[in-house]
Amino acid sequence: MDTVDKKSAENMEDLIRKQEYIINQQKRKLASQEKEIESLREMYEKKRDDLEIVTSSTFWRMTGPARFTLDAAKSFFRYPDKKELIGKGIRALKENGVHYTWARVYSKIYSINAAQEMAGIPLFSEDELRKQIEYSFDQEIKFSIVVPLYNTPEKFLREMIDSVIDQTYANWELCMADGSDEDHAYVERVCRVYAENDDRIRYRKLEKNYGISGNTNACLEMATGDYIGLFDHDDLLHPAALHEVMHAICDEDADFIYTDENTFHNVPEDASVPHFKPDFAPDNLRANNYICHFSVFRRSLLEKAGMFNSEYDGSQDYDMILRLTEKAERIAHIPEILYFWRAHAGSVASDIGAKPYAIEAAKKAISAHLKRVGLAGEVEVTNGTGIYRIRYEIQGNPKISILIPNYEHYEDLKKCLDSIFEKTTYSNYEIVIVENNSSSGRIFSYYKKLKQEHDNVKIVKWADKNKRGFNYSAINNKGAEYCTGEYILLLNNDIEVITDNWLEEMLMFAQRKDVGAVGAKLYYPDDTIQHAGVGIGLLTLAGHYFRNVSHDNVGYMGRMIYAQDMSAVTGACMMIRRDVWDEVNGLDETLAVAFNDIDLCMKIRKAGYLIVWTPFAELYHYESKSRGRDETGKGKERFLGEKSRFLRRWQEVVDKGDPYYNPNLSLDREDFAYKPNPGKYSARVVEKPAND
Repeated sequence: MDTVDKKSAENMEDLIRKQEYIINQQKRKLASQEKEIESLREMYEKKRDDLEIVTSSTFWRMTGPARFTLDAAKSFFRYPDKKELIGKGIRALKENGVHYTWARVYSKIYSINAAQEMAGIPLFSEDELRKQIEYSFDQEIKFSIVVPLYNTPEKFLREMIDSVIDQTYANWELCMADGSDEDHAYVERVCRVYAENDDRIRYRKLEKNYGISGNTNACLEMATGDYIGLFDHDDLLHPAALHEVMHAICDEDADFIYTDENTFHNVPEDASVPHFKPDFAPDNLRANNYICHFSVFRRSLLEKAGMFNSEYDGSQDYDMILRLTEKAERIAHIPEILYFWRAHAGSVASDIGAKPYAIEAAKKAISAHLKRVGLAGEVEVTNGTGIYRIRYEIQGNPKISILIPNYEHYEDLKKCLDSIFEKTTYSNYEIVIVENNSSSGRIFSYYKKLKQEHDNVKIVKWADKNKRGFNYSAINNKGAEYCTGEYILLLNNDIEVITDNWLEEMLMFAQRKDVGAVGAKLYYPDDTIQHAGVGIGLLTLAGHYFRNVSHDNVGYMGRMIYAQDMSAVTGACMMIRRDVWDEVNGLDETLAVAFNDIDLCMKIRKAGYLIVWTPFAELYHYESKSRGRDETGKGKERFLGEKSRFLRRWQEVVDKGDPYYNPNLSLDREDFAYKPNPGKYSARVVEKPAND
């Protein structure tokens, strides 16, 4: 045998040995899991029989309240930051009383228990995972998973590496750069053993600790893959993570991919903070790093964006994700929990306050991002958390036309206008009132007084020439003809201003060329939420996020306290640039009462613009909480007809699902409640808007 053949044979034998090692490792795991399943089955059957006897007893029913209290205590003591929770509880008791505080505690416990129950349900069965191993893609993609190491606890380190080895997609390399100190020499020993047994594992011991960015850059220098995946040294990947990312690449030609994630303490099955994310939303990302884990991107994007920058250590991933998404063309979101973020003392997953420098680094990263994309604004921290507020500079002094339809309703209109005149700090506005066939002398006397006292008020009469009855769309379209401002603000007559800079807060977004409409945060008179954005598909067609929730609730993952992109906002308070209004031809007059504002937002989005909702423009909306849809006679007939018309136009959008609402969240409620089981969903891709 010549030298070449001998070398080839040796290489083949070496490859076979490595494959046998991996296969045997998988067999051992499967055997162990089968034994555990059998043991659990036997235990379950015995406990089920015992439970039937116990739960049918009178004693069990009598002790229900005591058992709930005990369960609440157990849930509480699972938390590592008990002092913080106690402090929050005491403050809530002082400020809001027992009833409100108990309601919040009950809601929290319910959410934790629901999340942990959900986390215990496998996303893929063992059979499905085996099929993934055998699956053949039409592309050969190699992933470089980069992991900077620094004094990683041995247990966490081994579990992290094992979670990569367990991937059902095998074409990967794990690149680890180690800056650990001498007291943690085991990190090198453990990694070298793994590397000797699997040549996909690459390890480099650094001369010193270069910090999180420097260590990550050392990993990137080792990487040879087509796509890069960012992975923390103490976290875990779901076995199907790379397989699902491959589908996003092959099926959708994605150049940046991210997944949903969950936060756990000991094992993934105790995870209690599932983050079901929206699809790519630039305003959400500027407010908080919601993309986070698991992020994978094409190597060419890294070449355009540049390496990690130590100036942003603590929020280096945030800075990198902002830079990468600026360059990306097709951003895919996989709405499946494929990443498990470990929460332990000192980790950001447990509390961002554990690393206060991370907040300052994030502010700097957002500021640098704004400068790169040509937006001027100051970045602030919201509620002392990892959520940020941008105060965009208002360009010039554009005129805003506030458009208010009115029929009778003297008291409502007067309250609305008084609040505008008394509180509004922005001066360059006009008010166009569209008079809709009122008959009382009182309202016309009020109109006359308004015109005498305010030279920026116009009264426009709308006549129902076709005798079609009330038509919100036609009334506003008529009023828009008399608006002379660069911006039109649709406003109901039963609105009362709360924040004096409400116009500035909306204008700062509406002035952006990539934004088509802006909505505000509206409250019922009892300070509960009336409107915090509109979700398409909620409650069969469209629902208001967080309706009836307390005004001081931060919402799911903080979504009630930061400006963000939405599919739609209510026409009760909506600001639109005049050129956008004209481009989409205003409101559709065939939708006289229902869905006309949602349809307007759909048209704006179809034209390539974003819809932004801001919580920093706050107003009361005196719409009755008990007000429902028309359910009788002609009203019901009209409503059903308009609903049918809306669906014929936008059925495909409704079926696809709201891009800003995760499919793992319930469509039957408006408070971001979880669906009972996490789903399997294809990647959802956002192409960067033409106006971006």
